[in-house]
Amino acid sequence: MNYILFDGPYRNNLLPFTFTRPVADLRVGILTIRQKWESYIEYTTTTVTEDYLADKFPMVEMENNIMINASFLPNLEVVEVVKNLKHHQALFKGEDVIAFFIKEGEEVTDFSTFEAIEFEGDLLKIEHTWDIFALNGEAIVEDFNLITKDRQSEPIPASINAINPEHIFIEKGATLNFATLNASSGPIYIGRDSEVMEGSIVRGPFALCNNATLKMASKIYGATTVGPHSKVGGEVSNAVIFGFSNKGHDGFLGNSVLGEWCNLGADTNTSNLKNNYAEVRLWDYKTEGFAKTGLQFCGLMMGDHSKCGINTMFNTGTVVGVSANIFGSGFPRNFVPSFSWGGSKGFVTYKTNKAFEVAEVVMKRRKEEFTELDEAILTHVFEETSQYRKN
Repeated sequence: MNYILFDGPYRNNLLPFTFTRPVADLRVGILTIRQKWESYIEYTTTTVTEDYLADKFPMVEMENNIMINASFLPNLEVVEVVKNLKHHQALFKGEDVIAFFIKEGEEVTDFSTFEAIEFEGDLLKIEHTWDIFALNGEAIVEDFNLITKDRQSEPIPASINAINPEHIFIEKGATLNFATLNASSGPIYIGRDSEVMEGSIVRGPFALCNNATLKMASKIYGATTVGPHSKVGGEVSNAVIFGFSNKGHDGFLGNSVLGEWCNLGADTNTSNLKNNYAEVRLWDYKTEGFAKTGLQFCGLMMGDHSKCGINTMFNTGTVVGVSANIFGSGFPRNFVPSFSWGGSKGFVTYKTNKAFEVAEVVMKRRKEEFTELDEAILTHVFEETSQYRKN
């Protein structure tokens, strides 16, 4: 059987993160959505996504194909049903299709000819950007149970103050010294070749992915994920950092999501609560306005390759696009378009040649290559988002 993850109807709700990746490659919990599905079904998946992303994230079609809506996070119950779908059967959760079975070459315009099956169990769904942090605690628990099942953790070092140690899992190669890990409110996962430096204090649920680092005296509240090759210091609460990103110094990051290759300058702070305790509104790319979230706590949404200088202050519910560069005193506006350069006093266009030079240098430092495919994707994003920039 061939399994293909498709973006589904919520892709535009998940911008700016889906400007540069399919929905399947969003990180929620410990793993990306793709990694979750592949771990459960024990098969490699491919992707149906936007045309400009397809060269980097191709789709492979075979004789028999099960199409899976990547907005849904898998669990044992739903995976069992998905794996047993027959030709022209479709699995639904309310009005949303979870998965369906088609033959090679078939095109689906509606599901009226399919046998509809309703999934009655509980299922996490990533419908909005804020779901990434809001559901992160539950996702960490499910991923922790999945990837640690029938496995033995590395020993907890003697210098670690461990609370509820049976819910702490340490992978090989991880280094931990004189830190406090409190797993009484959720599991703590310490990934391969990661490091927890001296004086760090962590409350679960928490995931430190492979090759990631907690800097000295970090204060981490759940439900937080620090993605692969990321470095984090200061105070963090209920945030998801996808990977290869840095918040290496003091400052507060709360109820937020950072994409890949982001950097927050020293003493950057995000507000996650309005002074009047009102509902937070976030920029909505679909309506091109600020939309209600239903949330009282919501901080920063920052797309890939975006950066900010030292002492940057972000207002509650700020959305920063892809490859923006923010600096200077005062609060920048709550929506910073992709490829913007500036701060509270205004922005100009961040030229692609300059942005690509920085991306190449930054990625080379982590022994990653800035490829022609990456450049083509970012060029498309630059053109697609030109309407939001004034110059």
